[in-house]
Amino acid sequence: MCGRYTITVSLEELMIRYMIGETKVPYHRPKYNVAPGQQVLAIISDGERNRLGELQWGLIPPWAEDPKIGNKMLNARSETAAEKPAFKTPLRKKRCLIPADGFYEWKKEGSSKQPMRIVRKDRSIFSMAGLYESWLAPDGTTTVSTCTIMTTSPNELMAPIHDRMPVILREEDEPFWLDRNVQDPQALQRLFHPFAAEELEAYPVSSVVGSVKNDTAECIEPITPGGQLHLW
Repeated sequence: MCGRYTITVSLEELMIRYMIGETKVPYHRPKYNVAPGQQVLAIISDGERNRLGELQWGLIPPWAEDPKIGNKMLNARSETAAEKPAFKTPLRKKRCLIPADGFYEWKKEGSSKQPMRIVRKDRSIFSMAGLYESWLAPDGTTTVSTCTIMTTSPNELMAPIHDRMPVILREEDEPFWLDRNVQDPQALQRLFHPFAAEELEAYPVSSVVGSVKNDTAECIEPITPGGQLHLW
């Protein structure tokens, strides 16, 4: 699964990267420990241009009676999303990009788990494939826009760390993923392959990342196996 990630670049950098002309997002600070349930940045296409906004992480289907179901909808397996009631409609009509510059997984080492941060070797921004929905409360008073991150099987780098990884799209495939005219799930299958292992790297980070209360640069600092800070 993908349960934590980072997006430490500025709003201006994001707007340049995704060719966003203007946005209603008032402010973005570096986030070193993005967690489920939080508002996260996402990009959708309105058919003419890309738009940057915020979605709550944890998809709530329109038919849900209880919004708490979103706690179980953090990820969507790419292999089965087209068959699942919560995901099959947004897979066809409501796809988004969730920008990141790293994500975390916990590698089992004996009786303990070592948090690892996975990044592109060039430290550039990448896009995780996402789905989004809008949920209207039964009493009609509240509308919540939510999202989920798609996952796939691990590549050679990720396999020793975890049995899943987010679907990371190549930059040239991002317009196709956002294209509302593409509604055949089969046409999207080619995008769900694990991202190339040779373009990624993983390094150990402090256990402070285990608490969502911690959201500082300490979360992404590499450490030595003994737990001490390692300087690049």
